Amino acid sequence: TQAQAFERFLHTKFLGAKRFSLEGAESFIPMSDELLNLAADAAMQEVAIGMAHRGRLNVLANVVGKPLAQIFREFTGEDEYVDPSFSGDVKYHLGASGTHVAPSGNAIDVQVAANPSHLEAVNPVLEGIVRAKQDRHDQSADDMVLPLLIHGDAAFSGQGVVAETLNLSQLPGYYTGGTIHIVINNQVGFTTAAKEARSSFYATDIAKAVQAPIFHVNSDDPEAVVRVAQMAFAFRQAFHKDVVIDLICYRRLGHNEGDEPTYTQPQMYRIIQGLGSVRDQYAGRLIAREDMTAEEVEAIGTAFRFALDEALAESKTEQAVAAPTERPSVWDSPSTAVGTDRLNDIETRLRAFPEGFTIHPKLQKMLDDRHQQFADGVVDWGLAEALAFGSLVLDGHPVRLAGEDSQRGTFSHRHAVLVDHVTEEEWTPLRNLDPEQASIRVIDSLLSEFAAMGFEYGYSVEAPDTLVLWEGQFGDFVNGAQVVIDQFLTSGEDKWGQLSSLTLLLPHGFEGQGPEHSSARLERFLTNAAEHNIRVAVPASTAQYFHMLRNQALHPARKPLIVLTPKSLLRTRDSFSPVSELSDGSYRTVIADTTVTGDARRVLLCTGKIYHELARHREKQEIGDVAIVRLEQLYPFPSKDLDEILGAYGDAELCWVQEEPANMGAWRFMSRYNFVEMGRSTRGIYRRESASPATGNSKAHTREQTALIEQAFA
Repeated sequence: TQAQAFERFLHTKFLGAKRFSLEGAESFIPMSDELLNLAADAAMQEVAIGMAHRGRLNVLANVVGKPLAQIFREFTGEDEYVDPSFSGDVKYHLGASGTHVAPSGNAIDVQVAANPSHLEAVNPVLEGIVRAKQDRHDQSADDMVLPLLIHGDAAFSGQGVVAETLNLSQLPGYYTGGTIHIVINNQVGFTTAAKEARSSFYATDIAKAVQAPIFHVNSDDPEAVVRVAQMAFAFRQAFHKDVVIDLICYRRLGHNEGDEPTYTQPQMYRIIQGLGSVRDQYAGRLIAREDMTAEEVEAIGTAFRFALDEALAESKTEQAVAAPTERPSVWDSPSTAVGTDRLNDIETRLRAFPEGFTIHPKLQKMLDDRHQQFADGVVDWGLAEALAFGSLVLDGHPVRLAGEDSQRGTFSHRHAVLVDHVTEEEWTPLRNLDPEQASIRVIDSLLSEFAAMGFEYGYSVEAPDTLVLWEGQFGDFVNGAQVVIDQFLTSGEDKWGQLSSLTLLLPHGFEGQGPEHSSARLERFLTNAAEHNIRVAVPASTAQYFHMLRNQALHPARKPLIVLTPKSLLRTRDSFSPVSELSDGSYRTVIADTTVTGDARRVLLCTGKIYHELARHREKQEIGDVAIVRLEQLYPFPSKDLDEILGAYGDAELCWVQEEPANMGAWRFMSRYNFVEMGRSTRGIYRRESASPATGNSKAHTREQTALIEQAFA
């Protein structure tokens, strides 16, 4: 009754407004209600829901308990809850939370995750949120939080992220104890018929890949719908695996309320127009069985319509405007140095293995060489990262790193998880530093970017005290998760006030490996950079990487961090830092040239690996009148610090140098915005414009790189 009355009330009071009605699938509301009742009575603490726009407002009103007056204000654009600090989003994308009380009196917290219009994109995000919630519980975590995902039939069979998310379900690094999936199957896409939307017989057949049981149920039979909900919940609790409910229903109106569905499905809609509503059909059966009287049925409807009228009147009253949210400054600088004794202690503990543990001979030599370097006062990239992680977990800050081949590292530099060369047993030194340390997990992800990054984004949203990192096998592959980057990572705070401090580690650098193993597409992140929404960094030394990781974990302003990490630089000794720079240094956004400090004819400004190539060329050619200043952070742009450094060089020519083609990398970002704002003219040194990032010919690469370096000093 409430599901139908809510939709019809919106239709009459906000005529023509988009709401993506649930009419034709109203029994989804009692199904959801029953699942929440069961979860509450099972002593679960939370239910987390991910869903698209169809029926979302109905769920918020009748399941989550979002105030009706607030929903009505969102239709008029006068919602006093909207923070003026954010740009906001349409009402059927917003997240919400509330408390659901079962008939037994047991209560359970409910959260509906914010989502974009990109169908099914919220699926891995929701799973990450749930895993973070579960990780907070000491025991029986999967019995504490229930993930519930709501799908449309066309999207469930059509969107690849569905299969990716299903594949996460039984993997140790992503396990959430079984998700209940409900497919609101109205048998049509926007205008696309089922025969054109999938090759499988059922929209839910994709779930057979993980052997999930699938219940097909008629939405016009509310009692069967509730029984199926009970069976699905019982299965999930017994086996802790995914289960799918295929709710066979229809869409009484068009895709949205202003759409005309009979253009493309005239026969279907002639049938639909002749059907009574689910509520009216069921009420007739209850009256016929003498379970209720017509008067009792009408009284229920009258009471809820009265509540709707009251809420509408309340929504029209003047409300105080919300104050802007106070946010920490992105320029705050937490202390990131770690004392020498502490570093020595961590390095020693990293070399402690269980008795009888056999390390691969080649790996043993690498670890011995790394230790000797440390003893000599030098830190390589793998150890700098391990020392950063170790110092964080010993201070109570959890760490979670996931990515393709991240346990070993694509370039065999990390070896965070060691494998016994005889037994294949695993040992993670960073998890065994101290019995009282915080948790750390280093996870080899499935071969996915979209779902894998989406999961880590969701985890980071829910776990603000954890340093969460996603690593690309190569930075080039990050565009497989472009939806997550555009719709969540870079815009989630502005749209929904949703904070994340997810760190992306993206191997980047032009080394003759071709167009798919050279570029993390820095330019795309810089295009998305605005309103201090993200941090973009390109560390060129191990000390900078160490301090950058600790800065991200300790910084009060939670922002995603995009790091272009090295490849060949991992074994370039010029980039290895003294231990003293870890114990006494700090994170620096821009680093001055200590070699050429005053009278210079030219200043080369650059970032990342090319700094070392420029410095080596200058030293080899004994050039003394060209300074090299390197930007370690591109965004937020450190204009104040950079201007102070450049001021020492007076009228020297300023050049931006990058490996990337002119239409890629940071050149356009630097020239169009930052140099103009600083009142400085500059010229760029780069590869010519190109449709693909890099050549696949190693000799051509060498010629290009040599010419670029020589041009910088000509």
